[in-house]
Amino acid sequence: MPTLNELSEREVLALAITSEEEDSRIYDTFAEQCRENFPSSTKFFEGMAGEERAHRTSLYNLYRQRFGENLPAIRRDDVRGFLRRKPVWLSKHLPLERMRQEVAVMEMETTRFYERAAAQSTDVSIRELFVTLAEIERGHEKRAAEIKEEQLGVKQQDEEKLVQHRLFVLQYVQPGLTGLIDGSVSTLAPLFAAAFATHSNKDTFLVGLAASLGAGISMGISEAMADDGLISGRGSPWGRGVICGLMTTVGGLGHTLPYLVPDAWANAFWLATALAGIVVAIELVAIAWVRTRYMDTPFFRSVMQVIVGGALVLAAGAIIGGA
Repeated sequence: MPTLNELSEREVLALAITSEEEDSRIYDTFAEQCRENFPSSTKFFEGMAGEERAHRTSLYNLYRQRFGENLPAIRRDDVRGFLRRKPVWLSKHLPLERMRQEVAVMEMETTRFYERAAAQSTDVSIRELFVTLAEIERGHEKRAAEIKEEQLGVKQQDEEKLVQHRLFVLQYVQPGLTGLIDGSVSTLAPLFAAAFATHSNKDTFLVGLAASLGAGISMGISEAMADDGLISGRGSPWGRGVICGLMTTVGGLGHTLPYLVPDAWANAFWLATALAGIVVAIELVAIAWVRTRYMDTPFFRSVMQVIVGGALVLAAGAIIGGA
């Protein structure tokens, strides 16, 4: 997957066109969801959608002048560095506050995109258009805080708090949660395979320790290399990598530490395994809570997803180890 720097000027311009079109459709969807209960917010989103379509027209006119009619089929999902967002706007009853948060992040990312695109553009007319659009999108970030919420009886938050909350989720919660899930789930199979194959707490602990540290290093490097954070606003890649790596290691060590129970104790293996099982259950519930708190995933559905996944991995390890 290429980065923005690896795209040609033609591809960057095509990417801008498809991005504006996609954003206009998202705003149209928000407007439709607000139409029944929030007329002022409906007008806001309709206005935003109209502006994004006007931007697309300006970009496409310039594209045709420079490169002709054929438009490359390139989208944000095809370029490394953009956020991979869930299509939350497809939810039937999306809260107005969540719409505001999505607008703030969308416009922040678009502003960063135009700024970087302008910096690497060699065509004067294209660079000038990107600079102009960056300024407009920066204004949209401020307008995102202007959506009225009197109908909800909620005090309007200021723009800075709104954006800071979303940046906190992007820069800290997401990489931390990714690491915790990987560490808590992926290390279950080797740990319990070693446990049931050897019935030795010492050997099982060493396998779990190696798996946790190895997974932490691997996930940390992968997270750091996945996104430089310049467009997405997700912050320092190495900062996210450290967070992801540490949480991966912590997730694996949680159910590894019970195997420090000395083998000399009576029923040491089964005691350690029972403690490890309790820790696994706590880890999975904690993951479900974080997903519910910050990722808007219903708690029951999140619990079922992580518990089913964790149980399958644990069972695979136990079956293989006991074979």
